[in-house]
Amino acid sequence: MTTEVKTVQLSDFKKYIRKMKSYEEAIALLSWDLRTGAPKKGAEFRSDSIGDLYGEYNKMLISDQMAEFLEHFLQNEVITTLGDVERKMLTECKREYDFSKKIPPEKLQEYVVLTTKTESLWSEAKGKNDWDSFAPSLQKIVDTNIEFAELRGYEGHRYNALLDNYEPGITVEKLDEVFGALREKVVPLLAAIRQSPNQPDCSFLDQAFDKDKQRQFSLDTLKQLGYDFEAGRLDETVHPFMTGINPRDSRITTRYLPRDVRSALFGTIHECGHAMYEQNISEELSGTNLNSGTSMGIHESQSRFWENVIGRSKQFWAHNYDALKAKFPGQLDDVGLDDFYRACNHAESTLIRIEADELTYNFHIMIRYELEKALIGGTLQVSDLPEAWNEKYREYLGIEPSSYSEGVMQDVHWSAGLFGYFPSYSLGNMYAAQMLNKIENEFLPNFYELIEAGDFAPIKTLLTEHVYQYGKLLTPNEIIERMTGEELNPEYLVKYLTDKYSPIYGL
Repeated sequence: MTTEVKTVQLSDFKKYIRKMKSYEEAIALLSWDLRTGAPKKGAEFRSDSIGDLYGEYNKMLISDQMAEFLEHFLQNEVITTLGDVERKMLTECKREYDFSKKIPPEKLQEYVVLTTKTESLWSEAKGKNDWDSFAPSLQKIVDTNIEFAELRGYEGHRYNALLDNYEPGITVEKLDEVFGALREKVVPLLAAIRQSPNQPDCSFLDQAFDKDKQRQFSLDTLKQLGYDFEAGRLDETVHPFMTGINPRDSRITTRYLPRDVRSALFGTIHECGHAMYEQNISEELSGTNLNSGTSMGIHESQSRFWENVIGRSKQFWAHNYDALKAKFPGQLDDVGLDDFYRACNHAESTLIRIEADELTYNFHIMIRYELEKALIGGTLQVSDLPEAWNEKYREYLGIEPSSYSEGVMQDVHWSAGLFGYFPSYSLGNMYAAQMLNKIENEFLPNFYELIEAGDFAPIKTLLTEHVYQYGKLLTPNEIIERMTGEELNPEYLVKYLTDKYSPIYGL
């Protein structure tokens, strides 16, 4: 009799979670629509609707019913009788419950409305280079994040409370350590590259590339890599992103620059990496709170792996360059494969993060990390952010933005309230390089031969086996340790960058 009651209760818990996932799906779909073509005049009403739906979701998360589920199933004599999936569902719920319970529901709903409206405001203000109209809303977002961090509590730096939202277990102390180690090795490499007489010629990229043909090549590339169009779609937006609507609907966006074909090429592959992660999570986790990436660092490891390790490799273009040239007749006929490959990996100081090369990209992240840490720590005010931004770019990259749009307003993340997210990109680079080392030296010694043959199925299968299938069932540390045999180690990224860029620049 007792067993039957427990089974019913577990079934009720799973149904409860599934209903919460339905709210998440509705929110995700409305948000995707808002960022991909919804009429501007409807943005304010849409923001309120998203806030209302999130309010209902949050009520379920912190309800007495959820408390009852957690109290019952987390008892030692009960939880030990459950399977791995059920145990992880409960511990993940408990983590989210504890975080959200500390924040008044009306505050959280107001914040969701604020960030949704600010995203729309940012898109318009960026186009007009209008910092003054954007800054007050950003100040409210920063103030709210500080308030939430205090309510949730933290050890060490206040920013740690926000980092935990995106990379559980990571701290300011750990980031300072790994970023410091990376900076120490990459700065001399970049200096050597700048002094090299063997600079790639990128002048051929400065010509008009038809937008429709760019889109067609992007679609062809996605099919080749293994993106499932029956479980996703490609759209255009101001700032590329991937949205997981449900377990079989992972949508991606890209942007097409009329005078640089590389933006859509690599932006599309980047978002494809995110989407293939979501598309290949185990069916067993569908309808649970584990059906998403385990952390943003691991998520970014997959977007960066497909974009950079694969998409920017010479072997990838050995297979695809003729097809690219065929899409743009006469425009690249005089440009050899080696010249195109070197141009795709030109290391230089640039202002725009999403257009940056693999080497300097990490400096863009370090800049944002240091600014976020200062904003949340209270040592930097939003009103002083543009000058602080410019100062960091002068310090790290020796350049300075000439406008807010190409400087402090270039990224969507802060308008969306994603403080603590940016470090995930560099963590992703580190995870990806560490995974690559294991893949090419043990799992798939013919890794680059497969790329040159256009055979990506074994690579996707391998990553599904070691990363994708688990969703949130495993922690980031468990993923990287199981796959590589050690914790995160930035030395693999240093080695990868050195090995890749030294031949390009004749070092």
